[in-house]
Amino acid sequence: MDLPLGLTAERALALFDAQLGSRHLDLAARALGTRGEGFYSIGSSGHEGNAALAAALRVTDPALLHYRSGAFYLARAAQHRGSTPLRDVLRGITASAAEPISGGRHKVFGHRALSIIPQTSTIASHLPRAVGVAFGIERAKKLGLPTEWPPDAVVVCTFGDASANHSTATGAINTATHCAYQNLPLPILFVCEDNGIGISVRTPKDWIRAAYGNRPDLRYFDADGTTLPEAAQAAEEAVTWVRTRRAPAFLRLRTVRLMGHAGSDVESAYRTQSEITADHARDPLLRTALLLAEHGILTPAQIHTRYESKRTEVATLAAEATTEPKLTSAAEVLTPLTTAPPLPAPAPCTPPPATSTPSALRPTDPLPQPTRVTTEPLTLAQSINQALADLLTQDPATLIFGEDVATKGGVYGVTRGLRKAFGAARVFDTLLDEQTILGTALGTALTGFLPIPEIQYLAYLHNAADQLRGEAATLRFFANNQYRNPMIVRIAGLAYQKGFGGHFHNDNSLTALRDIPGLAIAVPSHPADAAPLLRACATTARHHGTVSIYLEPIALYHTRDLHTPGDNAWLAPHPGTTPAESPHLGTAPAESRRLGAAVAEFGRARTHGDGTDLTIITFGNGVPMSLRVAHRLGLPCRVVDLRWLAPLPVADILREASATGRVLIADETRRTGGVSEAVITALTDHGFQGRIRRVTSADSFIPLGPAASQVLLSEADIAKAALELLA
Repeated sequence: MDLPLGLTAERALALFDAQLGSRHLDLAARALGTRGEGFYSIGSSGHEGNAALAAALRVTDPALLHYRSGAFYLARAAQHRGSTPLRDVLRGITASAAEPISGGRHKVFGHRALSIIPQTSTIASHLPRAVGVAFGIERAKKLGLPTEWPPDAVVVCTFGDASANHSTATGAINTATHCAYQNLPLPILFVCEDNGIGISVRTPKDWIRAAYGNRPDLRYFDADGTTLPEAAQAAEEAVTWVRTRRAPAFLRLRTVRLMGHAGSDVESAYRTQSEITADHARDPLLRTALLLAEHGILTPAQIHTRYESKRTEVATLAAEATTEPKLTSAAEVLTPLTTAPPLPAPAPCTPPPATSTPSALRPTDPLPQPTRVTTEPLTLAQSINQALADLLTQDPATLIFGEDVATKGGVYGVTRGLRKAFGAARVFDTLLDEQTILGTALGTALTGFLPIPEIQYLAYLHNAADQLRGEAATLRFFANNQYRNPMIVRIAGLAYQKGFGGHFHNDNSLTALRDIPGLAIAVPSHPADAAPLLRACATTARHHGTVSIYLEPIALYHTRDLHTPGDNAWLAPHPGTTPAESPHLGTAPAESRRLGAAVAEFGRARTHGDGTDLTIITFGNGVPMSLRVAHRLGLPCRVVDLRWLAPLPVADILREASATGRVLIADETRRTGGVSEAVITALTDHGFQGRIRRVTSADSFIPLGPAASQVLLSEADIAKAALELLA
């Protein structure tokens, strides 16, 4: 007898095998946990219908999966010769260092050869990245650039019904439909595995259909995920629709959750016995077994034999996994963050000749006009603009995007002219949604681009900080450097705008960024450092997959003078000229003093002056403030511009502190959790015996108008502390 809806016997048996394997992995995880040999017990029981989704896709379709994707993982691996998916998952559960994607750092579904990008998300925070991957595949096709995935690939991301309510999910789906509304291709399939409950909180009946079933520009599919033929047909239709139309679709698979949320969950505490029993009647394994028996493919005895054989296979592999080595030292755990092998074929990051042509252009295209023709000295904003133009010129895979960066050229004009010079495919505006901006960067980075997204103001970053903390920075760690998302996040921030804009345009808090492992933070102060620091970020991104924050002090964007009006002492020579080195610029190891002449050494400071009585350590706006104080008072001091807040230039700090024996830290961030705390810690940890003082901004938000000066670090604060240290 034929199976319904075109499901062949061979395919049904293969999917049943994946379902059996997934169920026994869940049972093994519980048993291992009971014995203290397993460390993860969130399972996929009741969700085994997602094996049909895997069968509808190709191994070359990027997949970003949530934690109930066991059957999907097994079914996809069955399509790739040499895969050992049962062993893979058990190694993750037992934290084996031999686990193939994270190396024992977390239980994740991920495998490079299977195009499964590992996710640790429990709240749909991987959806913005998934949208970015789909966008990147299409943008690479448009620009004629290669990616590791074929041009007709479909991106699939799975999540639960509870997670569908999270802002990352609603924002990502909104972004996808926003693209579709404009006829921008975006081949993504959102798959909501709806079991009706999030831990103990019930999802209203048919809420997912009500929320997503009639969205404009989002094709909707719905199927019973516990019934294999129905799930298979819906998955085939949804995948085909996305692949052929290059547009987003939403597939709801109605599932059940068996055995509770996780091993420690006592379902009977919040669900009735009749509810639990009703779910067991919809067990997808039982339904598939019944299907196979009814159609004469397997007898009940054969089904039982397969079930027990799979139990034995999983138990044997589990026992082997428990004997494998674990990570046994901090150095081993930190390896993905401290030892990043070079990425394949990194783009060069040396400055191009002034007349070079953007390599993204075809020979027949008109040459782009430079963003400016002047050779006058440059402000910080102009230096950044020129450096961005250089990166766009030399590397056709560089993208610049964010709110108002394209047509307007940025709120402060920093990206002015770049869209006209390099085209709307590489310099473009986004939705006013920071999660979307960072998600686009996360995804395009995986498709081979060097994304340079802009967050318009530092205060706006906090709307989307988890896209950096939980997604961007963790990928290297949980993928053991097999997947990385190189990017440079430009952020306009810090204060001193003469009271304009209040807190949200003058935020001076960096605490949420400074403790993220592996995240680099560069802060240019002098215009001559803007290009070398940006190139350093690009170099480490391209070669090692680093995520960098490039924090641009707003108040210094258009500053020209240092000591007196008209002195032009806070400008940098234009890269198209060959002037003498600037007398106002201090020294930095192995770097020229001319703008455009070097890539800044990663994690190194710059020292202004060589005084022997006092060392002032500062960054950002604090640099010109400290230089003015030193000049005005005639202080015999040196001013150290940290330039890098992560990694902190500890060796430079210690050297310059030891040269004078007195250290004043001028920190424009807040007193609690500010940069000065890290500097003091570095000094004391390394045995510095001299005197230390710090002056900071107050633990306050920044008020509007003249009141801002009451809570921000001032030159008077620096002068008073310096004189006291020298007394």
